[in-house]
Amino acid sequence: MKLNIGISEKDLKGIHKLLNAILADGNIFYIKLRKFHWNLSGDNFMELHQLFEAQYNDVALAIDEVAERISTLGGVAIGTTSEFAATSGLKETPGKVPDIQGMLKELVGDHETIVRALRKGIEDAEEKFKDAGTADFLNGLMQNHEKMAWKLRKYFKD
Repeated sequence: MKLNIGISEKDLKGIHKLLNAILADGNIFYIKLRKFHWNLSGDNFMELHQLFEAQYNDVALAIDEVAERISTLGGVAIGTTSEFAATSGLKETPGKVPDIQGMLKELVGDHETIVRALRKGIEDAEEKFKDAGTADFLNGLMQNHEKMAWKLRKYFKD
């Protein structure tokens, strides 16, 4: 059944594409958080181990919400690692495990990349696609990533 919620079919397709890109970023980021959680060693091990776990759990919940938003708006959520890798704006580093400071820098950088993508997504949802609901949804995701990045930034001395 065709949706009749006040958003054109063309704009809904744009929203689906936007949300699938956010879904891809979330999945790539989730995998990276798991990788760092598993391979962490050194100072603050237990504290960071728990922090990374808390963040990947939060990201997992957000991933599900994004996929459900896509479905709610009549779209199809992408769901393979190859689709996530091809669609995400985040970079992976196969075969490399940075030290703690490298992990923290990479995770903060990824949070910031996601925040910028969400900020652009909010603008597009509101102005380009006339979808206030998705803009509001993305605003909540953005605030969560801003807070997670803030927590990681507190481990830097400068």
